[in-house]
Amino acid sequence: MREFSQTELLLELEPVVAGELDRHHKVAKEWFPHEYVPWSEGRDYDGLFGGDAWVETDSKIPEEARVSLIVNLLTEDNLPSYHYEIATAFGRDAAWGTWVHRWTAEEGRHGTAIRDYLTVTRAVDPVALERARMNHMGEGFTNSYEGVLHSLAYVSFQELATRISHRNTGKASQDPNCERLLARIAADENLHMLFYRNLLDAAFKLTPSQTMRAVTDVVTSFQMPGTGIEGFTRKAMTIANAGIYDLRLHLDDVLMPVLRQWAVFDMKDLDSEGEKAREELAAFLARLEVSASRFVERREARRARQAAGA
Repeated sequence: MREFSQTELLLELEPVVAGELDRHHKVAKEWFPHEYVPWSEGRDYDGLFGGDAWVETDSKIPEEARVSLIVNLLTEDNLPSYHYEIATAFGRDAAWGTWVHRWTAEEGRHGTAIRDYLTVTRAVDPVALERARMNHMGEGFTNSYEGVLHSLAYVSFQELATRISHRNTGKASQDPNCERLLARIAADENLHMLFYRNLLDAAFKLTPSQTMRAVTDVVTSFQMPGTGIEGFTRKAMTIANAGIYDLRLHLDDVLMPVLRQWAVFDMKDLDSEGEKAREELAAFLARLEVSASRFVERREARRARQAAGA
């Protein structure tokens, strides 16, 4: 079974991109970031307007939700790098190019809306946030995967992971305004996931073994695009301990639903290399199941000890 070149993949999948783009335009709903921000809650900060400096008591949001909001926003901030990466992978021609620009435009709303919300509600320190933005964007983002199939596999999982992170962050904020905003952003992320997931489904039909290898490579080395944020490991642990996004959610709500949709374990037309890739995938998922279960057990035990000592 021959492998398709990157140019062949782009050409063969372009009709699918065009169809998915038409579908996306029909289901995507126009929305405006300013309508999701409670502007009346805002007041001047210290500086040019002589307002009040930010203090931690200004924020009404629990610390773990604040951490997650910052991580989510800083991740969205790196959009210029993401645009460059997907434009490099998919090109700027025909339907591929139309999608790249549409995706970028829709993603651009997310950072705008979250930053306005955080600034107006004084949910986080705006000076620290701006310094973190400068630092993170200064590092940029580089796609660790080469080629169309690996890139499609990555964004299929990443968009769903981002959707879940936004939704759960909104719930953890205990603020209905924040939850409404992040639910709206999550809806965008879900449509983006569907676009990429359907494209890779078409790739499976075109070249199943080659696509299986790409999926296995991505699943076994997956990292969120925000891993370059300063202090990310500590922040990710805070987020995981709060149940906003953890290994259990990653396995049960991100990896497995997408893999089931592609029916990766039911495919009959794989060659020896494709079978090898699928075996590697199954073995990795089994190990991840053990790790996820252990994490949840340790977290519950820790919560029980804390409750007993309260």
